[in-house]
Amino acid sequence: MWLGPEEVLLAGALWVTERANPFFLLQRRRGHGKGGGLTGLLVGTLDVVLDSSARVAPYRILHQTQDSQVYWAVACGSSRKEITKHWEWLENNLLQTLSIFDNEEDITTFVKGKIHGIIAEENKNEQPQSEEDPGKFKEAELKMRKQFGMPEVEKLVNYYSCSYWKGRVPRQGWLYLTVNHLCFYSFLLGKEVTLVIQWVDVTQLEKNATLLFPECIKVSTRDSELYFSMFLNINETFKLMEQLANIAMRQLLDNESFLQDKSLPKPRKPLKNISALKRDLDARAKNECYRATFRLPKDECLDGHTDCTLWTPFNKMHIPGQMFVSNNYICFASRAEEACHLIIPLREVTIVEKADSSSVLPSPLSISTKSKMTFFFANLKDRDFLVQRISDFLQRTPSKKPCGIDREWKWNVADPSSEEIPELPSSSPLAVSPTSALSHRPVSFCAGQVPTASQGLLKLFRRNSEELSGPKGAKEKMKEESWNIHFFEYGRGMCMYRTAKTRELVQKGIPENLRGELWLLFSGAWNEMVTHPGYYADLVEKSMGRYNLATEEIERDLHRSMPEHPAFQNELGIAALRRVLTAYAFRNPTIGYCQAMNIVTSVLLLYCNEEEAFWLLVALCERMLPDYYNTRVVGALVDQGIFEELTREYLPQLSEKMQDLGVISTISLSWFLTLFLSVMPFESAVVIVDCFFYEGIKFILQVSLAILDANMEKLLQCCDEGEAMTILGRYLDNVVNRQSVSPPIPHLHALLTSGDDPPLEIDIFELIKTSYEKFGNLKADDIEQMRFKQRLKVIQSLEDTAKKSVVRAVSGDIGFSMEELEELYVVFKAKYLMSCYWGNNRAAAARRDQSLPYLEQYRIDMEQFKELFISLTPWACGAHTPVLAGRLFRLLDENRDSLINFKEFVTGMSGMYHGDLTEKLKVLYKLHLPPALNPEETESALEATSYFTEDMTTEELDICLHCESQDTQEDKGRRNENGPEKEEKGTSPQDYRYYLRMWAKEKENRKETIKDLPKMSQEQFIELCKTLYNMFSEDPVEQELYHAIATVASLLLRIGEVGKKFSNRPTRKSEDCKANNTQDPVSQEESPTSEQSQNSAVQQHPQADHEDKASVDAQPEKTQQENQTLGDGSGEGQGSPLQLLSDDETKDDMSMSSYSMVSTGSLQCEDIADDTVLVGCEGSSAAARYGSTIDTDWSISFEQILASMLTETALVNYFEKKVNILQKIKDQKKVERQFSSSSDYELSSVSG
Repeated sequence: MWLGPEEVLLAGALWVTERANPFFLLQRRRGHGKGGGLTGLLVGTLDVVLDSSARVAPYRILHQTQDSQVYWAVACGSSRKEITKHWEWLENNLLQTLSIFDNEEDITTFVKGKIHGIIAEENKNEQPQSEEDPGKFKEAELKMRKQFGMPEVEKLVNYYSCSYWKGRVPRQGWLYLTVNHLCFYSFLLGKEVTLVIQWVDVTQLEKNATLLFPECIKVSTRDSELYFSMFLNINETFKLMEQLANIAMRQLLDNESFLQDKSLPKPRKPLKNISALKRDLDARAKNECYRATFRLPKDECLDGHTDCTLWTPFNKMHIPGQMFVSNNYICFASRAEEACHLIIPLREVTIVEKADSSSVLPSPLSISTKSKMTFFFANLKDRDFLVQRISDFLQRTPSKKPCGIDREWKWNVADPSSEEIPELPSSSPLAVSPTSALSHRPVSFCAGQVPTASQGLLKLFRRNSEELSGPKGAKEKMKEESWNIHFFEYGRGMCMYRTAKTRELVQKGIPENLRGELWLLFSGAWNEMVTHPGYYADLVEKSMGRYNLATEEIERDLHRSMPEHPAFQNELGIAALRRVLTAYAFRNPTIGYCQAMNIVTSVLLLYCNEEEAFWLLVALCERMLPDYYNTRVVGALVDQGIFEELTREYLPQLSEKMQDLGVISTISLSWFLTLFLSVMPFESAVVIVDCFFYEGIKFILQVSLAILDANMEKLLQCCDEGEAMTILGRYLDNVVNRQSVSPPIPHLHALLTSGDDPPLEIDIFELIKTSYEKFGNLKADDIEQMRFKQRLKVIQSLEDTAKKSVVRAVSGDIGFSMEELEELYVVFKAKYLMSCYWGNNRAAAARRDQSLPYLEQYRIDMEQFKELFISLTPWACGAHTPVLAGRLFRLLDENRDSLINFKEFVTGMSGMYHGDLTEKLKVLYKLHLPPALNPEETESALEATSYFTEDMTTEELDICLHCESQDTQEDKGRRNENGPEKEEKGTSPQDYRYYLRMWAKEKENRKETIKDLPKMSQEQFIELCKTLYNMFSEDPVEQELYHAIATVASLLLRIGEVGKKFSNRPTRKSEDCKANNTQDPVSQEESPTSEQSQNSAVQQHPQADHEDKASVDAQPEKTQQENQTLGDGSGEGQGSPLQLLSDDETKDDMSMSSYSMVSTGSLQCEDIADDTVLVGCEGSSAAARYGSTIDTDWSISFEQILASMLTETALVNYFEKKVNILQKIKDQKKVERQFSSSSDYELSSVSG
């Protein structure tokens, strides 16, 4: 490519001049191309270590003038062809012009100007497609593609100089991190190290320092552990590696997320030497952190953040922290973690104004909201720009009326007297509940027109009013008063100042009247509900009356959801629960419904109306407990791994014992999935839920640790898992909430675990206090970091389980060993995943349905199958291999959806690798019959006949004739015996026993015998011969095999001819044959499924005859000599012409009709080329009339092919030869990168 002219001082150092003229030099880098010696090795090493551009562009052109010592680089190239093109352009266009100039400075100025002009023109043409990546980075991406054979769709994210430790020797080189791969290249004194690892194969990423290695990054896969060190910025590198591995894990878990991760937003400000992808991934990480910190909706994107101070009226201080601005929110987080958090939705903002600066308050900014709250920010660095951004976002914010809604709704919920359903104004969000929102539509939520719950079910089913007037009621009133004072000081609603004081109040338990409101605020569900008015009502309407697997499971679990609570002992509660769960399953079909969702949702419905419960469920499933409620409960398993890790750190004594007993895996799922609601008394568990909505998963983990700590002594003395579970079960049953104003609900679990000793009650608030004292130093950021580490481990473990399940499922019917099947599964899955990211094919990713059994989840199409077939098949056929692969794919694709699963894939492979000669030949035979063989593929089938020899003696001919006559007589006899029976079946109704027998036969996994195989036509047979010739082309005993197959093919052609000739009968039986042909379609209906392909041919028989007649009339007369022409390309000998029958002779005999049934129906005469040459026995007038069209009556059976093959030792040895598939898989993995770089990219460019 052309370069902006750069000054070069030493033109001869490390370069060799290959061509020169008075103004230009063409040079090649030493060590590149032929030879090089020691100098070449040293230069190569320097290029790698110093990351020289000469590694990727080993040719260059310099401009020089005679008297100057300075050279200018004007072009470089990665290949001789590219650089020669530039050189020729310079010679043709500039040499003559430059010779005119007198002054050398003018020459140099003219050359530089011309080159700049060329570059500007090229950039102008390429500008629409060009990315914003800087030149240095593009050069690195080019190196990466060239070095590792990656296609253009594989994007480089960043690259780093580092050392790879091979043994105890560090190899200095370059680490390239791409979207799908980790690559490393090093070249030191002739020793080259190339590593390519897919992110989906990484099982562990660790940053650590040991005595042996300095601070390094350890990358673990199933097969190896790799150590990289000596990074300039190890933290940045490790963070990026984590992000990329995380994207790959999302791909394995849920391919939709993977596709979304690829559609990255455009960057605003390009930074030097950083790719657009790297910037976008950094932005993605910041967005995720921002959303998690402030519990914002998933589509919220951070625009920017700046340091500032916030005036807090409750303690009259300016708190330092950071302001975050996004599309719909302004947020603040103090530097001290617990000091203050603030969320201001832009929909609430009324005024944003710049106040006057002073020495006390520099650059202040005041923001006022509809709820009459004003927030003062100061010390803003770029206040004007910030105000402009906020005003831009405010203009885009849709005008709603959430302010009135906010206050009015809170008043209604907070009013303790509102025990009956209040009549609400139309602006209230309770009016958005299904009752009112759908009141104007003819929609019924359920058959019985059951009223919907427009507020928490607990208010409708409160049985005991004495508790409210007693000491517990007084305590509840005090709690409410504390919260009202807090609201007065810190604000109420979304714009509340959230401080350590807020957390203290939550730990003491939220009053029942405020619970629904505060859950919505702390979880962020309120934001989504307000910005999606009517969404829930529409979902309910759409999902009503729909039935699928999720709705069936929901119906089954409805009455198991808190059956002890009166709210769910009647249709009102059950109907509300049904609607919320069904609406969510309809919103998120990926999750649908998972057990434990019913328990959590039933508790949400006790304190919230239906719409609020729905949005809380959304927040829970999609943000607060990610991946918990999918089919494989991945999120819960990840947090279980974190729990085990925390147990090792905080309770090392107990950790080992718990591992031995295997208890943690049992307890943690039930604790985490239901937030303790299924294992603790309801009144106590609901306090856990209060803290969870404020703190997140961190609180669940610290309470779990506190429970283990409280029972440590007993657990250490346990002998088995059952005893440990009993101890923990009794402890949890006796966690009580003495402040609860709700009547106690009998806990089912308690009835099962009560012992003889009087239970020791544990106060829930004491347990929470202890958990904060002992384990309160857990940080949300640390937990997110641990989640990533555990997610790698859990998903790879699930993938291993899936692999074992699939291998076990298919191993019974397949000849491969378990080890071979596992290796094949890895290759098969890798090919599928490659199509997802290199094929850039959304359809490929969409093929994976997580709800399907493991065996059906990964499926590949024909192009991918061809690539695997070419690299793994023992039957290499050169250029013919892809054709054979296509045929095998069509044979395996039984359901005709153009995709095959792993079982179908290994079935096809096993047919080629295992079994005896007969089994392998059977596979090959089937590949040359429909549906494997396309009619189009046989157009030039008979070109191979020029190789067939003709050395059969008269005696052999007589023997064949005799054998054929016996076969034909037997065939005829069998047909005559079966004829009447079939006719009878076609006319008389069958009793049920007949159908039972037929059904039993269909269900039987009957092994196919060689008798079941249909006969092969001449066209198909010659296609088979062509495949065999290609198959033997690179074999060590190639000549022997050629001779053997020529002999066998010639013999088989004669057998077919002899059988056909012998079956010719006088024309008096032609009417019988016609009668038979008319009856065949009837008998076809009664024939078993396995014989449909044979019988379907009969219907086409009259049509074929008709076409033959047409061809006879249309074909000009040809001489007998023409029809006797034979190709002699193989030099094996001369053949005699083939005899073709007239129409009357074709219908001559019933037995012949039966004998050649498949061939007559399977062939399409018009597809055959006119110049095709056939081999046969004798000429006749029919042959002259037909010219060179295909002989539709010629056929051969599998038994005849097998018998002929067995006579040739070379063929028997070839097919009996054992091939090690593991070695082929190993070789395939080595060349996978180079192989796929062209084929997959071509595939993607075609599909795109």
